[in-house]
Amino acid sequence: MKNSQARLMQGNEACLEGAIAAGMRFFAGYPITPSTEIAEGASERLPQVGGKFIQMEDEIGSMAAVIGGSLAGLKSMTATSGPGMSLKLENIGYASLTEIPCVIVNVQRGGPSTGLPTLPAQSDIMQARWGAHGDHPAIALYPASVSEAYSVTVTAFNLAEKYRMPVILLMDEVIGHMRERVVLPAPEELEIINRAKPTVPPEEYLPYKADPDGGVPEMPAFGEGYRYHVTGLIHSENGFPTTDAKKTAALLNRLMKKIENNLDDIIKYEEEGLEDAQIVLVAYGSTARSAKSAMEMAKEQGIPVGLFRPITIWPFAEEKIKEIAKKAKTIIVPEMNLGQYRLEVERVAAGKCEVLGINRADGEIITPEDIFEKIKGVL
Repeated sequence: MKNSQARLMQGNEACLEGAIAAGMRFFAGYPITPSTEIAEGASERLPQVGGKFIQMEDEIGSMAAVIGGSLAGLKSMTATSGPGMSLKLENIGYASLTEIPCVIVNVQRGGPSTGLPTLPAQSDIMQARWGAHGDHPAIALYPASVSEAYSVTVTAFNLAEKYRMPVILLMDEVIGHMRERVVLPAPEELEIINRAKPTVPPEEYLPYKADPDGGVPEMPAFGEGYRYHVTGLIHSENGFPTTDAKKTAALLNRLMKKIENNLDDIIKYEEEGLEDAQIVLVAYGSTARSAKSAMEMAKEQGIPVGLFRPITIWPFAEEKIKEIAKKAKTIIVPEMNLGQYRLEVERVAAGKCEVLGINRADGEIITPEDIFEKIKGVL
């Protein structure tokens, strides 16, 4: 690739560099294992590119600052782990309702509570979808390599800006802390999406006016001459609170439709060997790496095994799982939790094929051998 660079990078470092390449110029956070390298790196790198870094007093304040940074016109991000993510949820819900683009990185560790600070987990899958209260849309992405930590972070910013909403980037401690050779693309090779700016004069601007079928409102930065009200209350097109039932329904339905009407644009995945597979592994993040090795072990023994790796965790790849369930005899879902993603697979595959889980929540990874033994057990 022209002007590309090969580097040895840590996953957290690659995530930060992807954010900067996507245009992130404001980071507010609070140190927490195993995501701290992202904040440390941001404190050094952002001043070099004209950006701003601030360490807040806690995770609640850091999420609030990220919302403010985005409203002021800067692409904004924070990074945390499980306990910090729990504290951010109220403000993530606020960002969802007020349609403020931002990226929240959650490098997962064992829990609940303080849990296992230095050990890996994939236990915040359902939190990423349902953590904030009320009906709201959600986008959550999950890279499986250091290279993807870079590229998927760029995607996270593009989706946040395009659909005006918070996007959660999930990693596990393994991906966050491992080091791999990464070839960084040249800046001109990246697709970068920025939020749409108003096309009407300030006196005609309505901050939440959009096509009711999932339209995304245009968004000026504070200080550009467009004065508007931002509230966590249900609001009408002018941004001011309302309890009108029709306006409430119109707002909430539009928020959901802007995702539901664009699933093909948002949902990304990788598939391998699904054509003749009787057993399909559905795995994400670092566990998908073990799953791929197990698949190769099975194929060496003539066992028809395929792999489906969701990169977009939410929205759920429902149509693809339906397709897999119609053809496969068994779906196996290995994950470092007690069965969170498997619940969705079971819901969609119900009555079509058997769904089994391989689950660990003890701070240890799921190995290729663990998965291969499960494969042999269902033959």
